[in-house]
Amino acid sequence: MNCRALLRRLAPAICVAAVSSAAIAAPDEIQVYTEELNDPGEFGVELHVNYVPSGAKTPSYPGEMPSHHMLQVTPEFSYGLTKTLEAGLYVPVAIAPDGNLYQNGARLRLKYIAPRGEDDAFFWGLNTEIGYFARRVSESYWALELRPIIGYRSRDWLFSLNPILDVDLSNNVSRKPTFDPALKVARRVGEGISLGLEYYGEYGPIGQFLPAGERSHYLYATAFFEMKGYDLSRDIGHGYSAASDAGVVKAIVALPFK
Repeated sequence: MNCRALLRRLAPAICVAAVSSAAIAAPDEIQVYTEELNDPGEFGVELHVNYVPSGAKTPSYPGEMPSHHMLQVTPEFSYGLTKTLEAGLYVPVAIAPDGNLYQNGARLRLKYIAPRGEDDAFFWGLNTEIGYFARRVSESYWALELRPIIGYRSRDWLFSLNPILDVDLSNNVSRKPTFDPALKVARRVGEGISLGLEYYGEYGPIGQFLPAGERSHYLYATAFFEMKGYDLSRDIGHGYSAASDAGVVKAIVALPFK
């Protein structure tokens, strides 16, 4: 069996195992960034799995792949450059409802977190990301993301805000930065277990926000587990506007890499 056929068979099982519950088209990475970094010289691997059980069934532009029943599996490879810098690579793959497999581009990122003491609860930084996108998922082939990271972590609580600016870079679309905020609030409820909420919004171009009814808003219930070297986040989200998919199921699995 070749690799493409194997991934087609395994990806649905990975998604079910990761979320173990059972619909903007949901992006391949749905995550609020925090202060966490790989140590210098340390590699990391995360697997992002997103599924839209109820979403758009018609394309919003020619060539778009509608999100309804779309499964996205995105490996993320990271490497710690210094105590304050981490580099990353995303390789998004989508599996359509008919079982066809699509490779949807690649993205590079550089994440900076300001130095802080061991007892400092507040943190801040910036993640910069540039990527190439297939026409199936974006009207712009090239895009830039600037993601400020502002947060607070104590023994029991985590707050993190990402006031994201996205900029399309291709000539065929507007290059006005758009505002897409993300927020995470979580509380530790046991050893290696946290529960929380995540919010994601799409407000449109800076200085010319979309009308309220055309903005996208998502709220996710999240559960985070640390176990035997693995980190697992299992989340179920719901869209709260006509511009949003009705629901999205997502998971992030951090794999041990030694």
